[in-house]
Amino acid sequence: MLPPDVAAMSFETALAELEAIVKRLETGNAKLDDAISAYERGALLKRHCEAKLREAQSRVDKIVMGSDGTPNLEKLTID
Repeated sequence: MLPPDVAAMSFETALAELEAIVKRLETGNAKLDDAISAYERGALLKRHCEAKLREAQSRVDKIVMGSDGTPNLEKLTID
């Protein structure tokens, strides 16, 4: 389960924080405990971003008309 502050974030906010964490970790200047905490938070943010993307994908699914005139849902595929 995600912490409430992460769960309430928009995709863009979570992604921006995740990018900041990655940049901070890439410098290698953080103390070990801080790096571990940042990594754990980054994992939560990544999971949240992935869930938001799945949610967006399901909302973008396309409704198409079949040859018999009935509407069908066509799943969006992202490679």
